[in-house]
Amino acid sequence: MPGNLPLPSAQLHCLKAHAGPVHAVRYSQDGNYILTAGSDRLVRLWSAQTGLAIKTYEAHGKAVLALAIPPAGADNSRFASASEDRSVFVWDVGTGHPIRRFQGHHHRVNCVAFNADANVVASGSYDASVRFWDCRAQNARLPIQIVGDAKDSVESVQIVAHEILTGSVDGSLRTYDMRMGDIVTDRVGHPITSASFSGDKNCILASSLDDTIRLFDKENGELLGSYTGHRNREYRISSTLSNTDAHVISGSEDGSIFMWDLVEGGLVRKLKDAHTKVVTCVAYHPVEARLVSGSTDGNVKIWS
Repeated sequence: MPGNLPLPSAQLHCLKAHAGPVHAVRYSQDGNYILTAGSDRLVRLWSAQTGLAIKTYEAHGKAVLALAIPPAGADNSRFASASEDRSVFVWDVGTGHPIRRFQGHHHRVNCVAFNADANVVASGSYDASVRFWDCRAQNARLPIQIVGDAKDSVESVQIVAHEILTGSVDGSLRTYDMRMGDIVTDRVGHPITSASFSGDKNCILASSLDDTIRLFDKENGELLGSYTGHRNREYRISSTLSNTDAHVISGSEDGSIFMWDLVEGGLVRKLKDAHTKVVTCVAYHPVEARLVSGSTDGNVKIWS
């Protein structure tokens, strides 16, 4: 796909999504639906086209902090959520009921991810551990594995093929190769709020609490680019790449959304005052030039 697709700039819909801060937004595999999670303990499903609410998922006892959608090709009738109530739920999209509840973390669960087949869920917590859960087990009381290398809260986890990426408040990115049993640590030196593989899997994008997003070469840890201009000192703000890997996109504590050229590093678009409060999370449409953003103002906005 060409990298010169137009970037989203016009607000399509403003959803009064949650009572209190929005912590996570996710597009479905096909981009037709949006999932949102908030401090009001709810997960909500929306039509990405019309902005209409379709379903509400209610079972967590505290704020829902993260969402995971199975990767393309896996069973898309489920999604996972992680909460301040120390639990991870796997939900049936259609019925609206949890089909798995995983409990074992000692503190809030900040992030959650599926593996390629969506039969394993990984969760990262303020207790500095990453736990792996078997979705196929009917009553999985115990995780199948616990990874405890982080020295502080784990804020981000992603699984791609046989590799697991984590980002921690201890300032380190850790990439685990599950086939080789290796771990590679890259020091960022500032608390990491968001970490993700690029679409081509060759790079790692990391946001940290020094008003900077960095792009690293996955193989050798080389710093390939830095993206600045936004404000990120206090809040967990997640960044993302556009669906062509051509642009870096992030919210900001000043309520704006920033878009940078991945290669050049320059700011190419700023949606000033996109929200009235901190823009905590953004997600990019899998194929179209569309964007969804969530904020501590409780709103979710769809941009085209």
